[in-house]
Amino acid sequence: MDFNDAYYFVQVVEKGGFSAAARVLDIPKSRLSRRVRHLEEDLGVRLLQRTSRIVTTTEVGEEYFRHARDALTRFEIAETAVRRKTNTIEGIVTVSCSVGMAQFGLDQILPRFLQDNPGVTVVQRASNQMEDLIKGGIDVAIRGHMDTLPDSSLIQMRLARVEWHLFCSPELHDTLDQYEDPTALADHPALVLGRPGTAHQWVLADADGQTASVPCQVRLASDDMSTLKNAAALSLGLVALPAYVCRSEVEAGSLVRVLPTWTAGRPQISLLMPSRRGLLPAFEAFLDCLKLQMPAILAGDTDSASG
Repeated sequence: MDFNDAYYFVQVVEKGGFSAAARVLDIPKSRLSRRVRHLEEDLGVRLLQRTSRIVTTTEVGEEYFRHARDALTRFEIAETAVRRKTNTIEGIVTVSCSVGMAQFGLDQILPRFLQDNPGVTVVQRASNQMEDLIKGGIDVAIRGHMDTLPDSSLIQMRLARVEWHLFCSPELHDTLDQYEDPTALADHPALVLGRPGTAHQWVLADADGQTASVPCQVRLASDDMSTLKNAAALSLGLVALPAYVCRSEVEAGSLVRVLPTWTAGRPQISLLMPSRRGLLPAFEAFLDCLKLQMPAILAGDTDSASG
């Protein structure tokens, strides 16, 4: 029996079908189907039930999948042990993140990581849509979330808390009444990340635990943080963004923090990974890099330049 056929079978089951597995593996679907069929012929059993839309495991296929997956994991552990002995770090790491994280966080980390690890290839998938890690063949996802993530088979590792602040141009800041009460900003023109509802509002909080919901008038809504920052610098409205995203603009004086004693959110940034018992050296090196460098980048303290 060809162990590669077992590997292909595991990929089909984990990715939820031949089409998804073929995309991740970058091989023709027909070739993948042929290899799994060859495995079934060698074993003399049907492992998969195929219909026009879905692929499911048979009872014996489910049992074979569990054993095959465990065996492949042990092979990965064996490879990891050998590569550690030879100090060889090679392989491909696929990382998923939001567009903002790609532009203002990983843009600093990835080039340095690749310089330090010439044998590693990183595949970055930047999207504001959540993607299934297992079906997408993703090694690690970096995601922000306000609430506790639901329990799942994924490994969750917290990286940092990120403060969001309100920003505007210095010219617009000069025209604002300098109240400490956030409600003074009600119905002010706003630049909003994502898709706003019919009645958008900022939800603000101070260090004493007080909160305020401030309605605003949306002038621009965008998934791109750079567009929002540029619009804010042109005095088109107030914008709520992560502090680290606006660090350089605040230092340069093109943006000023509004209501410096209030925050516009403190989401948690976490790493999400498929549950695996063995991690290849390339992925372990990348994970160590993220844990070491990301918290400092995400700190983004702009208090000293808030005007």
